[in-house]
Amino acid sequence: MPIVSVSLPDELIESMTAIQESQGYAGRSDIVRAAIRLLLSDSREKASLAGRVAAILVVTHDESNEEPITRLKHAYDDIVRTHIHNKMGQNNCFELFLLEGEGRKVASMTSAFQKEKKLKTVRLLVVR
Repeated sequence: MPIVSVSLPDELIESMTAIQESQGYAGRSDIVRAAIRLLLSDSREKASLAGRVAAILVVTHDESNEEPITRLKHAYDDIVRTHIHNKMGQNNCFELFLLEGEGRKVASMTSAFQKEKKLKTVRLLVVR
């Protein structure tokens, strides 16, 4: 098996160690392989979206990072049916987007959010 060298920030290493201990992974390489499999599965799911779909997009972020949310919401306003913003805890925000439109556009919006480094989580649930 080829070896790939990757640089990661300390906080990711700490999170990986916690996952390794709590979920019983043999090592960090197993965690990286599992994460890549999830990324590939997500990518295949988005690539297969076609026709008209309804979906829910959930995004969490620090409240100081509103700019990408506003920018991307406006860039995809033709498929955003509802947007709910809620503050959770001291500095965390939760965004819920109800989307309806062409599957490729829903996938594109999801990818655009996933590429934003300042966002904590981005999850897509396709309803139909």
